[in-house]
Amino acid sequence: MAAMGAGRVLGLNLRARRDEQGISLSELARRSGIAKGTLSQLESGSGNPTIETVFSLSNALGVPVSALLSDAPTADLVLVRSAEIDVLSGDAIDLRMVRRLEPAGGLFEIYTQDVRPDAVQHSDGHPGIEHHIVLSGRLRVTSRGRTEELGPGDYLAFRAGGPHGYEAVDGPVRSVLLLEYPPDAAPAGPGPHLS
Repeated sequence: MAAMGAGRVLGLNLRARRDEQGISLSELARRSGIAKGTLSQLESGSGNPTIETVFSLSNALGVPVSALLSDAPTADLVLVRSAEIDVLSGDAIDLRMVRRLEPAGGLFEIYTQDVRPDAVQHSDGHPGIEHHIVLSGRLRVTSRGRTEELGPGDYLAFRAGGPHGYEAVDGPVRSVLLLEYPPDAAPAGPGPHLS
């Protein structure tokens, strides 16, 4: 994603996924709740996507987030420099997709996330299981009516299909997020991806 920029990669992948499914911009706008003009800007690579926008598109198209944000690797060795990863920002989170992995029968996305204090990041839900490891700070996670507070080194996993939220407690939080998708989540057909 860093070599081309998140907006450009998203635009190319968004168009490819829409074409694969044979849906119009109008239909994608209806499914995602995102204005057709905004979708057109995103496809042209000129938009500035947020976390909420990317997850809405992922849900509307029925594909993992990485199907929209990953470009293909160019070598057997993959080095990802943090400073070169584009950031998707939400209400309280700055999310950076580090890598997409496709072992036999699975699909995983690895992210780093910085959770800013004084705001809550809400998600309506998406496919898969979220795995969180807190590196620094204290993170409050709410899912399925249950709230857990995590500190450095703590791990939490939950099915992400329902509403959930994140909140930094007493200062910023740095964590790693691994999204694990069911075997049928990988998009069919050709398209750029990391393996």
